[in-house]
Amino acid sequence: MSPADVWVGSWRPHRPRGPIAAMYNSPGPTYALPGATGMNNHDPRMQKNPAFSFGIRHRDLQFNSSPGPGYLIPSNITRVGRDGTPAYSVYGRCKDIQPFQTPGPGSYSPENSIKKVFYAAPAFSLSARTKLFRNDQTPGPAAYMLPPVLGPNVVSKSAAPNITLSGRSAHGSFHEDLRKTPGPGTYQVVDSGVYKQKAPQYSMTGRNLMPGDTTRRPGPGAHHPERVTFTRANAPSFSFGIRHSEFTAPIIVDGAD
Repeated sequence: MSPADVWVGSWRPHRPRGPIAAMYNSPGPTYALPGATGMNNHDPRMQKNPAFSFGIRHRDLQFNSSPGPGYLIPSNITRVGRDGTPAYSVYGRCKDIQPFQTPGPGSYSPENSIKKVFYAAPAFSLSARTKLFRNDQTPGPAAYMLPPVLGPNVVSKSAAPNITLSGRSAHGSFHEDLRKTPGPGTYQVVDSGVYKQKAPQYSMTGRNLMPGDTTRRPGPGAHHPERVTFTRANAPSFSFGIRHSEFTAPIIVDGAD
């Protein structure tokens, strides 16, 4: 069947009989009539009522300029001025005046006065070598370097051909996919539960404990019936005393004769 034989319905495109709003590009609801309320942008065709604005609250005139109860008068101030009670303050202890410290025999160095009183031999010290001005500024043997003989930039010799390895391009290669068709791995396997009867599924949850009293109770080993002395006679018990010293004097009782 050719495309000309396909049934497309009885409708055929034709010219409109009148103007259609969709054929014209209008700004739409961008433009609207001016408002009839407010002071600014009022509709000039509508009657405008008088508008009033709220002013700020004026500051009241204060006749009383006293500082209020926060003003604290010191206790030593009276109506005639400061009272005559002497006041003392505690300062740090002043340092005692140290007397002149007379130097002792160890403060002098008479061995250093030999050079000024007697003739002394000349003394020399070793210092660093002074850097002299060099007139010869010619370069040494290590300042020159021969040109390299490896690579394509050889000056006086012919260079061997150089070959570089680059990555395989995805465009224009033998494995380029020109049709851009999806491969077998593009599609996912449809779950059989969609078009067949779905099998039941189970999930594993945590173990739930039955509600009960979790108070810790003593076991059989926590009791000591052999220590009970309220219901039976207690056996006599003895303890070991301390060791007496051999140098302890015996008790002498007067009037034994």
